[in-house]
Amino acid sequence: MTAAAPTRGPMTLKDWAQLLLLGAIWGGSFFFARIAVSEIHPLALVLFRVAVAAIALQLYLAVRGPSFRLAFPHAGLFFLLALTNNVVPFSLIFAGQTQLGAGVASVLNATTPFWTLVLANALTTDERLSWNKLAGIALGVAGTAVMIGPGLVAGLGGPVWAKFALIGASVSYAIALMIARRFKGVPSPVIATGQLTASTIIMTPIVLIAYGPTGLFSASPPVWAAVLGLALLSTAFAYILYFNLVASAGATNASLVTLIVPVSAVLLGFLFLGERLALFEIGGMTLIGLGLITIDGRLFGKW
Repeated sequence: MTAAAPTRGPMTLKDWAQLLLLGAIWGGSFFFARIAVSEIHPLALVLFRVAVAAIALQLYLAVRGPSFRLAFPHAGLFFLLALTNNVVPFSLIFAGQTQLGAGVASVLNATTPFWTLVLANALTTDERLSWNKLAGIALGVAGTAVMIGPGLVAGLGGPVWAKFALIGASVSYAIALMIARRFKGVPSPVIATGQLTASTIIMTPIVLIAYGPTGLFSASPPVWAAVLGLALLSTAFAYILYFNLVASAGATNASLVTLIVPVSAVLLGFLFLGERLALFEIGGMTLIGLGLITIDGRLFGKW
């Protein structure tokens, strides 16, 4: 009889540092996207984002290693990861946001840890369901709803299909995390490069068929600068962090980044864009912080 795999313990300080950094980087992606989408169609922006990131990471591996040949035995798995982590969720999010406000979209996206926990409990032996994780995720989603505030109320009246599209994107991200777990022994830079390369191969014909090559590169220099920031910092570097976190902390813990992203976006707007920080936003951030502490479990374990 094979012994059951041990349940993962609490996240280490290094894991928490990576999670918070990843949340800050992905929160900052809203700045770049806000500039870029003004002149580039969303699907074309997805292509530029994954293509530039893939090229940058291919160059990085060529100079620093490890060899991208490590990805070849997993080619089919990389295309599956690209579909579930980029192509499908991005498309569903864009479709849903044509009918829903940003507030409700953010809250539905923040349900990703819940779906990840459900799938991890059903499909793995080392990431089991626990009350502190359920309670922490519930607090985090509630905190996101409170923090979004008026934006959430404004978007609640959208059609049901659009809400299901956003939930579908969250489920797709959860499935992607289950797939990412299967790359045991593959270095994080190789996983990130393989996923983004596969996403580029998938997105290129989609964009060319949908829009054609005419005017595809007609954006202004500031917009291309935003694309580079989105691709190099918020995609290439961020996905290396992301897959490293999946390997060290597990799928459920890595999915918690979706609770931190809206906090990061609001704080960056307050610090650098002069946006005011409302009382309900502070209250929502407090709930999210309490949720993360509850999931970690160590503080309450000392009482």
